[in-house]
Amino acid sequence: MIAVALSGGVDSSFAAYLLRERGENLLGLFALLSQSDPEQEIARVRRICDFLKISLEIVDLRRPFKEKVIAYFKEQYRQGLTPNPCIICNREIKFGLLLETAHKLGASKLATGHYVRLQFNKANLCYELFKGRDQDKDQSYFLALLTQKQLSQTIFPLGEWKKEEVIKEAVKLGLFNLTSPESQEVCFIRGDYRNLFLQEDFPPGDIVTVSGKVVGKHQGLFAYTIGQRRGLGVRLGKPYYVVALDRERNRLIIGPKKFLKRKHLRVGGVHFICPAYRSQSFDAFVRIRYRHKEAPARIELLSASEARVVFKNPQEAVTPGQFAIFYQKELVLGGGEILPAPVEELIKNSEKPI
Repeated sequence: MIAVALSGGVDSSFAAYLLRERGENLLGLFALLSQSDPEQEIARVRRICDFLKISLEIVDLRRPFKEKVIAYFKEQYRQGLTPNPCIICNREIKFGLLLETAHKLGASKLATGHYVRLQFNKANLCYELFKGRDQDKDQSYFLALLTQKQLSQTIFPLGEWKKEEVIKEAVKLGLFNLTSPESQEVCFIRGDYRNLFLQEDFPPGDIVTVSGKVVGKHQGLFAYTIGQRRGLGVRLGKPYYVVALDRERNRLIIGPKKFLKRKHLRVGGVHFICPAYRSQSFDAFVRIRYRHKEAPARIELLSASEARVVFKNPQEAVTPGQFAIFYQKELVLGGGEILPAPVEELIKNSEKPI
């Protein structure tokens, strides 16, 4: 039996349809995460399962989701970092606890609606992860920290499909009207993410230019991210951007756009999908956020868990807390979390005071 993680969206629903057409014995799984009022979502998923003629199990993961994902999200912002909860959720919840539940219910594998491809390489005895055929919907960035054990127990039916093809077929089947076109990217946030922190004490501090001039006050570092231009509350005659979050001194560092460019970064918690990929030094293309076009770079391992990434050309808005993911063409090698750089390093080429 194969369990299918159903979100109520068209992608996971069509993935289930494809497996059913292959003659697989299916079980639908819906993970309760953080919805305060999940009845509407559950009703939608039940209609999908009725349409597909498969049974459904509701898996209550709200407590571990809060402990592993929402707590991580909040703590990253407290540390002056910009988190990526989807990567953590996939590793810990969907391909962690939900996969474990699938096994307990008798399933051999878990299928999802991710646009990625998976192949077993007999030469290195490794499950390899590749970008999805649909480059616009490719979700390999979010799955780059999965382990061999997790990948060996997973199926991605949409890897060779394009989103437009999925929607076209779902409309023909009558399935599209039962689903939502897209799952919400950060599922536990309704509205502004800063609402999560309204009851917490984040002290205000100085807004400082890269040249050291105090030009305003911020209301808490959690409300800002690298590269942000709007909402700074300062007027300096030309565009200024968030260059760094100085948590140690509770300062928001801003500067002209040129200060967003960085030639290198450090990555912590380095993970390789296959042990064979690990090398002391190698060339790869590196993506520093989901919608970033990966750029050529040299990766140098500094220790078992830390690496230095040196780009061929400087990249804009390198954001600590996000993840740098390594690619070789379509193949996903792995990656790790972007670490903060010393503020002095970021602004050592400061322009003259404004």
